[in-house]
Amino acid sequence: MAKEEKKPKLISHGIAAQNRKARFDYTIKETIEAGIVLKGPEVKSLRQGRATINEAWAGERDGELYLFNCYIPEYQGGILSKFEPRGIRKLLVKKKERVRLFSAVARDGHTLVPLSITFDDRGMAKVELGVGQGRNKADKRHAIADRDWARDKSRLMRDRG
Repeated sequence: MAKEEKKPKLISHGIAAQNRKARFDYTIKETIEAGIVLKGPEVKSLRQGRATINEAWAGERDGELYLFNCYIPEYQGGILSKFEPRGIRKLLVKKKERVRLFSAVARDGHTLVPLSITFDDRGMAKVELGVGQGRNKADKRHAIADRDWARDKSRLMRDRG
C-alpha cells in the first residue's frame, strides 16, 4: 500500500492571514475593508493559508494605497508561480475613503495597520485595515490588566449563579 498524499486544505472563504499582535500594539480607532490586487499564483498561495502580515504596513505611493512587506510564499503547485513574495501590492478603496485615510495618517502618531486578509463569500481577497495609534509600554500593561480583570469578572459572575 502506498501512502496517500494529502492535498493542502484550501481556504474558500474566511481568514487567510491575521495579524494578532496589531490590536495589542496599536489602539485601533476605525477599520476599513479594502480589496487587494493579486496575480493567480498569489491567490492560490494565499488560499493555502501560509501568508503572514505581522510585519506588513499600508501606505501611500504616487497617490495610491499600497500594502508593503506582506509575505505570500511562492505557490508550489504550478509553473507560473514566479512572483516576489514580499512584493508591493495595490489596495483598492474608493477615492473618498483613500483621501480620508491619508488625512488620518497625516495626523500625529496614526498609522495604517493590516489586521487580516480574508476571502469573502464571492471568493475575493480583502484586507482589513485599521487606523491605529501606537501604544507605549504602560498602555500595553494597562490593556493586559483590563483584559485579565474582565476575564476574572466573568468567571466570578458565572460561578455566582
